[in-house]
Amino acid sequence: MDLTQGTNKEKKARAKKMMLWFGIASLLMGFAGWTSAYIVSSSRADWLKDFVLPSAFLLSTAIIILSSGTYILAKKAIRANNAGLGTKWLFLTLILGIAFIIIQFSGFSQLIEQGYYFTGPTSNITMSYIFLIAAVHIVHVISGLISLLVVLYNNIRGNYSANNILGVELGITFWHFLDLLWVYLILFFYFFG
Repeated sequence: MDLTQGTNKEKKARAKKMMLWFGIASLLMGFAGWTSAYIVSSSRADWLKDFVLPSAFLLSTAIIILSSGTYILAKKAIRANNAGLGTKWLFLTLILGIAFIIIQFSGFSQLIEQGYYFTGPTSNITMSYIFLIAAVHIVHVISGLISLLVVLYNNIRGNYSANNILGVELGITFWHFLDLLWVYLILFFYFFG
């Protein structure tokens, strides 16, 4: 397919999707670098062995997976020209996204209760990586929530229809990426922890 062909609307849509994919690729490279450094650092003498992840991280995993499902239902409703139902699903996705972040901080609290800190005399390299990687993911979830708020606002304003859902498609792609990234990270910590 020739990318220079099509209407201006189609060209802009392709450009926006391409920009999103470039952004996702750069985020993947960043997280691949951190997880690679985690693996390399695991050979250190001071590496924490047999670490058990906080239960809050597992709960937050279920929440973010569920939020991807509610976002899919929102997109289906909007595509069916049922903006009201789409708005309800988007609100639920927003609530689940916020719950994910709150539960992540609960996981950080569980780590601290176990005596693990990000920095300081009682910290160790293992926990510093876990805190850092999880915190950077939270920052990206916050950006996902901002994009979700934009989608929600545009849906409430009636800017989407079955023939005009580019914003929803961009938002859901980024949200699913964040979901899959966290699932990868939790599995990574579980198997390489």
